[in-house]
This record gives sequence, structure tokens and C-alpha cells, in this order.
Amino acid sequence: MSTDPSVDLAALTALLDGRYAEVRDLVRTNLVKYASVLEEAETLDRAAFRERVRDLVVEMAATGQTGMGFPEQYGGGGDIGASLAAFETLAFGDLSVLVKVGVQFGLFGGAILQLGTEPHHAAYLPDLITGRLMGCFAMTETGHGSNVQALGTVATYDAEAGEFVITTTEPDANKDYIGNAAAHAELAVVFAQLEVAGERHGVHAFVVPIRTGAGPGAGKPAPGVSIEDDGLKMGLNGVDNGRLWFDHVRVPREALLNRFADVSEDGTYSSDIDNPDRRFFTMLGTLVQGRVCVGGAGINASKVALAVAIRYALRRRQFEATSQDQEELLLDYGQHQRRLLPLLAHTYALHFAQEVVAGECHRVFSGEVDGDPDEQKQRRELESRAAGTKALGTWHATRTIQECREACGGAGYLAENRFTALKADTDVFTTFEGDNTVLLQLVAKGLLTDYASEFEELDQLGMVRYVAGLAVETVVERTSAHNLLERVRDLLPGGDEWDQEAGLFDSAYQQAMLQFREEHMLGGVARRLKRGIDEGVNPGEVFSLVQDHVIHAARAHVERLVLDAFVDKVDAMEDGDNKVVLGMLLDLHALSVIEADRAWFMEHGRLTASRSKAISREVNALCRRLRPLAGDLVDAFGVPPEMLRSAELLGLSDRTGSPRTA
Repeated sequence: MSTDPSVDLAALTALLDGRYAEVRDLVRTNLVKYASVLEEAETLDRAAFRERVRDLVVEMAATGQTGMGFPEQYGGGGDIGASLAAFETLAFGDLSVLVKVGVQFGLFGGAILQLGTEPHHAAYLPDLITGRLMGCFAMTETGHGSNVQALGTVATYDAEAGEFVITTTEPDANKDYIGNAAAHAELAVVFAQLEVAGERHGVHAFVVPIRTGAGPGAGKPAPGVSIEDDGLKMGLNGVDNGRLWFDHVRVPREALLNRFADVSEDGTYSSDIDNPDRRFFTMLGTLVQGRVCVGGAGINASKVALAVAIRYALRRRQFEATSQDQEELLLDYGQHQRRLLPLLAHTYALHFAQEVVAGECHRVFSGEVDGDPDEQKQRRELESRAAGTKALGTWHATRTIQECREACGGAGYLAENRFTALKADTDVFTTFEGDNTVLLQLVAKGLLTDYASEFEELDQLGMVRYVAGLAVETVVERTSAHNLLERVRDLLPGGDEWDQEAGLFDSAYQQAMLQFREEHMLGGVARRLKRGIDEGVNPGEVFSLVQDHVIHAARAHVERLVLDAFVDKVDAMEDGDNKVVLGMLLDLHALSVIEADRAWFMEHGRLTASRSKAISREVNALCRRLRPLAGDLVDAFGVPPEMLRSAELLGLSDRTGSPRTA
């Protein structure tokens, strides 16, 4: 007779923390040390809270936590994977601190590191790693956010003076929403159109002083620079977002971050990458780490929300449903399980998908793929996977935090119980470091072009023409009904009725269903694009007509990658109760994804009405089986109790105590 599995909590936390457990524990220690910032976010005025956040970031920098991804010779840790793990874990705490760290070390520091060369590294990295030098990343403009290639800021080279002249040329070309700009940054990495002798060479990055002096509060705006505070925001008010204008601001020729292009003293432009579009996308590709970080932060913020909501549901009683003597625990109600436990399963799935992305990011940016014949394709695949995981991870955070807030009723509306800050501070995650919908278009573009070398040279209309030409034949052939079913049979032998005969808990069946959906959608997109072009319709109109189809195909692809990552993780585990438990979470995740899109599967003949109902029954059954383990499954995230606050809500013995189980 089989017994219900139990959770080995320490082993599960170790599995989740992975190879960087010590790094994550360092961050947890720092979070506890500075736990008062969660309350200070509510009690300090905006100016004081900004200063408090800045001070915390500098203090954390002194522990080495924030500089792990920078080269050791400049005071960093030389380990990109460690820096990603540290940033993700920081999302358990105050998110203004997280974003301030991201702006200073990920965006500003990352741009200096990835776009600059040794002279820039030597000049800036040692001080920015310690927080002595504060900076900002000035890319977005009021008029252009996602369309970076159309920025209106211009950097004109003056050969006589050997200087670049930075100018805001249009009314809406001011830099906007720039973190660190309103109060603290001394320098900005400014993205501008490079113009030499009347010829434009596309967007490049320049180091531009925006304030005089140094130290807390910084100095006055530098000559020619105008700075304006963006004002009160929905959240993240510990981050000083601002606007920047440049009125013929002069910087030396050496201010150009010249890893991919340079301008000689006499005004000769040179680059090893001839095509300006490829050069632009190569430059942006080096900044993908920010996208990886935001996705991980969204997933970890979801863990905090689930820890509060599930722990509350294990204490809160309401109505005498099964006993006359005692009211029922919330988590014993089937609908409450349905609300929270699939979200818990999705969070585990996304955690393991994020682990894959972070691992690939470490490999690519640590030089492990340098010189590989398919190095460029690996870089493109990383960019696509990072974009897709960030989109799904941050959308998941928005959905999960809202559901968890509602699941805590009126108590969830109190600021002390974290949801006020979690909702307000994570909402922007879906649009910064790339608007999620635009990011899914990037994912689809890679799929439709198979990450070809031409990928970098294509704008949106170019992609349509490319797909409608040579590439579409490959995509259409690959996704034809016959070939698609043949490939699915390879995954799951069973004849033409493979999807009716396989067990619902067979991971090969679950993967086959998601693969069929992805490739069927992708083939449909390719055929619609080709048909529109063949009929002489304008490429831009063709793309607009199929845009919803493009987004659905991209999302289906990423959901398949997430499932694959979860399956691979469970398959690699040693036999035991933890593997059984994660297998149950895997099944709950996979069947919930299929259930959520049951209409599509039924429309396309892959799901009968009776099997669809069976999936819903099994989702409910899995929720019931996982209910006794739910407390351990959120405790395994390792969120410090101090980060949950919610003392009365969760029955904490004190502010530093452990949650009491029901």
C-alpha cells in the first residue's frame, strides 16, 4: 500500500537554490539585516525614502552582493551566474532596492562593461561597483520606447574639437523614465544617433556627465543638461526616475562606448560589423542580462505572494463545512485550492525555466561559446528565450499577486501584508526591459527565421518579406500536418489516436500536446504571411493582420519551453518523495496549461469533450493531493519570514519567528 509523499524541506530548498545557494543565502542575510526598509517605504516621505534606498544599495555593494558579475580585476566577482542569482533573490524584499540595484549595476554598469572597452572599464567600473559613482541608462525617450532605432537624440562629431555634441533634437526626444536620473546619477550612458560629416550611422552609446560634483545628493545639472523629476509613480517610489534634455552638450571623443564601432580623431567611422541593423541588434544583444534579471525578479515576487496567501489559507477558518465544532480552513475548500495551487505549480515551472535561461546567459557572457560554429545562433536563441521567459514570468507575477491578494480578503488589502507594495512595484515589470507583447514578437521572429544570420538585419517589414520568401517553405514544410504528426509520434508512439490513448500523467503526452500546438500555430502564421504577400498586400498591413496569431504562436512556444525545463528537472532528480511531489506539481502545471487552452485543442481535433472533462477532474484531484504539502512547498522557496511581514495574518511568533502550521 503506497503512502502519501512528504517533502524533504532542506533538500527541496537546496534544489531550488541550485549551484548558487551560498550567494542566495548572502542576499537573504542582507534582506533580513535591512528588513526595516519595508516599513520605511510607507513611513518616509518620497525624498527621504529615495535617500534611504540609495544608502542601502551602497551598503549592499560593500558586501560584494551587487558586483558579482563584473571582472575581478575591477573589484567584481567574475561570475555572471552568481549575479543573476543574487538579483533574483533580492526580489524577496523591497523592490525599489531591487530596481535601484538593477539600474546602477545591471543597466549603467552593464552598458559600460558590455559596450565599452578597457579604458572605459578602468575609468568607471571600480567606482561604480562600490556605488561611489552613480549612473543611469538613458535609452528610452518620451517619443520612442520600444522603437529604439528611431531615437531622436543626436550625437554629432566635431572633428576640429575632437568632441561629440549631444543634442535633444525634437520636442519628444528627451530621455524619460530614467532610473537614477532625478536625484543621484552623476553620469549617464546616453543612446543617440551618431552623425559624422553629415552621415548617420545609427544608435550608439556615450558616457555623458549630467551632474557636477559627487557624493550623496549629487551636484547641480551639468552645463547644457536639463533634469526633471518624473514625479510620483504607481510604485517603486524609492527610485528617482527622471527626464533628461541635452542642449549641445560636449563630451570628448573617448566618451563613445566603442566595442562595436569607433570614430577616429579625423572623423573616420569604423566598425567590424558593416550592416547598421546587425550592428544595432548586436549591441542590444549584449544587454540581454537585464531582461533575464527582470523575469527572475517577477517569478520571485510571485513566491512571496504565494507564501503569504497559502500560509494564510492554512490558518484562516471560515464556515462549518464539514464539522459542527470547527470552521473549515480556507485551503480545504476545493475552489481555494484551484485558485492557488495551479499558480504554485506554474511558479515552480517558471523557476526551472528561469534557471535554464540564467545558465545559458552565464555560458554566453562568460565566453564559453566563443568560437563555436553556431555561436551567433546560440546568442540569438538566448535573446529569444530571455524575452519569452521575461514576458511569461512577469505576466505570471501580475496574475499571481492579484489572485493571492484576493485570496486573503480584506487582510490582503492592508499594506503590512505586502500585497500593496507587490502589486504596485511589480506592475511595471511587464513593460520595462521590453514591453511583453513586443518581446513575444521578437520570439516569433526568431522562430520564423530559425535564428538565421539574417535575423539581425531585418526590421519588422523585412521579417515579413523574409518569411514570405525562402524561409516560409521551410516553416510550412516543417509544420505540415503530416510531418507534425510524424514528429509527435516520435515523442509518443501510439498511432493516429496518440492523443486519446496516452495517459494524462505521461509527460511525453503533455509535451507532445504543447509541441503540436506550437508548430501548428507557427505554420499557420507563416502561411498567412505568405498568402498576404502573394496577393500583393503591403507587408506592414500583412503583419498587422496576423499579429494576434504571431503572439499566440510565440506564447505557445515559450509555454512549451517552460514545460520542457520542468520535465528535464524532474527527470534528473534521484528517486524519492521530493521527486514524487515535484512530479505532481509538474502534472498540475502541464494539465492546467492544456485546460486553459482547451478550446484550441478541441477546435484542432486534439482533445475530445470527454478527455477535456477528465483533465479538469485530474487538476482538481492533484490540488487535493498537494494540499497537505502546500505549506512545505512555499517554505521551500526560502523567503525570510521578515520579508513576509504579515505577522498577525500568518501567526508568526514574532517578527523573526517561523510560520506556525495549522
